[in-house]
Amino acid sequence: MKIRLNNNTEEFDGDGLSVNDLLRLKNFTFKMLVIKINGTLIKKSEYETTRIREGDEVHVLHLISGG
Repeated sequence: MKIRLNNNTEEFDGDGLSVNDLLRLKNFTFKMLVIKINGTLIKKSEYETTRIREGDEVHVLHLISGG
């Protein structure tokens, strides 16, 4: 399966994976993340049930606060 992840083409085995699967595979461990799939914001409570499919555009953004 090919997707666009943060503007880069990525390839994964299978025909779909959950947001949590993607975060584990790519080792995204930062606590404050924003996930968008095809422009739609995904709630943290939906990470396990939301599926990423062939051709999806996925953005994983790290939120950083500062002063």
